[in-house]
Amino acid sequence: MQSVFLWWHYFFLLWSTIKGQTRYSIPEELKQESVVGNLAKDLGLVVSELYRRKLRITSEAGKQYFKLDLGKGDLVVTDRIDREELCGQSPSCLLPLELVIDNPLQLHRVEIEIQDTNDHSPNFIAKEKIVKIAELVNPGARFPLESAQDPDVGTNSVRTYLISKNEHFKLTVKNHKDGRKIPELVLERALDREKLPVHNLILTAVDGGDPVRSGTSEITVIVLDNNDNAPQFEKQLYEANLSECATIGTEIVQVKATDADEGLNGEIEYLFAEQTTDLILTFFDINRSTGIIVVKNNLDHETTSLHRFDVTAKDKGNPEMDGHCSVEIKIVDINDNIPEIIVTSLTTPIPEDSAIGTVIAIISAKDPDSGDNGKVTLTMSPKSPFRLNPSISKHYSLVTNGPLDREKNSHYIVELLDVNDNPPVFSQLSYVVYVKENHPPGIIICSVSATDPDVGGNAKISYSILDSKVQDVSVSSYVYMNADNGSIYSMHSFDYEKLKVFQIQVQAKDQGSPCLSSNATVHVFILDQNDNAPAVIYPSSAALGSLSHQRMPRSAKAGHLVTKVTAVDADSGHNAWISYRLAEATDTSLFTVNQYTGEVRTKRAVSEQDESSQRLLIEIKDDGEPLQSATITVSILLEDGLHEPILELRHKTSEPNRKTGRITLYLILSLASVSVLSLVTFLILAVKCIRNSRSSGSCCMRRSDCDDYKKPNRNLQIQLNTDGPIKYVEVLGGDMMSQSQSFRSCMSPMSEYSDFTLIKPSSTTDFKEVISVLDASLPDSTWTFESQQVSRKYLLLF
Repeated sequence: MQSVFLWWHYFFLLWSTIKGQTRYSIPEELKQESVVGNLAKDLGLVVSELYRRKLRITSEAGKQYFKLDLGKGDLVVTDRIDREELCGQSPSCLLPLELVIDNPLQLHRVEIEIQDTNDHSPNFIAKEKIVKIAELVNPGARFPLESAQDPDVGTNSVRTYLISKNEHFKLTVKNHKDGRKIPELVLERALDREKLPVHNLILTAVDGGDPVRSGTSEITVIVLDNNDNAPQFEKQLYEANLSECATIGTEIVQVKATDADEGLNGEIEYLFAEQTTDLILTFFDINRSTGIIVVKNNLDHETTSLHRFDVTAKDKGNPEMDGHCSVEIKIVDINDNIPEIIVTSLTTPIPEDSAIGTVIAIISAKDPDSGDNGKVTLTMSPKSPFRLNPSISKHYSLVTNGPLDREKNSHYIVELLDVNDNPPVFSQLSYVVYVKENHPPGIIICSVSATDPDVGGNAKISYSILDSKVQDVSVSSYVYMNADNGSIYSMHSFDYEKLKVFQIQVQAKDQGSPCLSSNATVHVFILDQNDNAPAVIYPSSAALGSLSHQRMPRSAKAGHLVTKVTAVDADSGHNAWISYRLAEATDTSLFTVNQYTGEVRTKRAVSEQDESSQRLLIEIKDDGEPLQSATITVSILLEDGLHEPILELRHKTSEPNRKTGRITLYLILSLASVSVLSLVTFLILAVKCIRNSRSSGSCCMRRSDCDDYKKPNRNLQIQLNTDGPIKYVEVLGGDMMSQSQSFRSCMSPMSEYSDFTLIKPSSTTDFKEVISVLDASLPDSTWTFESQQVSRKYLLLF
């Protein structure tokens, strides 16, 4: 009586743990976020308790196609469902789900029936087929044609075939025992090669869907002379069973055909039919002479259990004649797969005073083999304080079967299958790489790597680049990535002057279900190469090629500033450091060029013996490797009685000019304002430091307090230059270890009212625009401006 009571107790306990089965039917290709049904309502669950009870869904399909809306209790589609991809041409397609609920532990099995939609058209593998028929063939002869393939099933698959209207042929459809429909071309009227040697027909395959879909193939019938007997197979269908463990070279079946003709007209060779798929050609081979079909590659019953194809027997007559037969090879399953044990839910730890029958876990098992080889039975050691209770759909509940004593045995070891609960982790969240410009396309920029502590497919990682924009162009136009090893390659060479830095967002994704991923950023810095020659921006030579005309009085003394050559280089760093050199001159004793500023001055006073026309060839070189250079020719005309701007400048500088004084005053006020601001900043920091020192005993600035003062201005220089026809003040500021910034004001004594211009050159400056600004604001042969040789410059021109 007691044993009967315990049996009913365990039965009701298991019944409360594992519920019945629920089924929904949905068409394939449903849109994402479509509602399959309200699980909470159909299973009698309270929606407000779903989150607290940790409701979750697991799938045996290897991919998660559904999710549960815990707020409404709806089962929602999350991914595209392709019935043909899931179930092939199986007439029934069921997608099983397991619904696990904790607190208390429950298991519900849900089946989703995926209904076929007519989303595929019939398709012929060979779009063109040539049929050769001798003119002596009698009416009634049949010629098998290629069957169309349609991944849909039932009424949505191929229903019938049609042939274009003609006088000599009709079409019949032969129903195969496996449900296939095979079209055959039947000769109704004798052919006459002399009247019409070629017949062009259109074969159409039509399915039974709504709307109807169809596919076509062109049939070309060539009428032949002679050889009036085609090979005939002994059977129209050859069948064979083959173990999936069959070794390469194993003979499967021999097809045999005969030909009533003699000589070459009766010699037969065997070939796979024209429409044979690549899969068949991968697994099987045929001896052309004997017709023996052999194994060519390893077979797998779990992948494909049945192979169908056609064989052609062709004679060597002129013209050739052929015959056809079908072959079916069934792959016999062997027990070559190990059962998998899946722990759907596990409660741990458990109290040692748990009552007998307490549910610890829900366990299921599966085996991809078929028949008895796929049947799995779970057992436990009789000495264990646990037992397995079988339930519906190959599930078991693991329950306590006796008292537990932690002091005697604190834990029990159970080998569990890995669950994909760890995303891949990159070795670095951010990578910094440097790439030289002008490198050849296809080089490896860098390699990223990630690890996953899971095992098997849950730890197999593939890499990809997330789509982003670089200068309004997809980053995939610049680089591509090897999905297996994480190496990133360039698609083309880079140009530093157009692109200096960009970011690549990379992703590492495992192959678990559902898959997990993580991202990292690769910062790519392009390194400058000396691929740009210096460009002369003054004197302007846009209209005169490399020739510039200047005038100078014969009364000029030694040190007289004739002109100033200014050039810039689109490169950066040492590659943009420019020097000037006088390469050639009419009289080398008369002129000199400053190596660093490009100023052209007289070395001595001009004499009456000096020629009135002087020509200078000035070379401008950068400091890169390899060296780049440019030249400009300056033509100087010595004139008598020409007004010398230097004397006028000296006169003006000796007499204070009101406007110049006002500008100088503005500069002094600006410098004073900067100094006051720096002083106020210093006082604020000092007060904070004192306050911190009172509380901590030391004067330290916290990182959060000094984020806005990471780069103080530790180098402030003022330079006044009044030598020559140009007067300018330089204010240089910036960290000694960083790139300098130059603010320069220049005043021309040759104009009554100075113009104010702001120019910010960079490595991509359009020099024609700079030249046009200078030409518009400066008169010819009066004065020039100085170019500060730093990678970042600011020029204030008055």
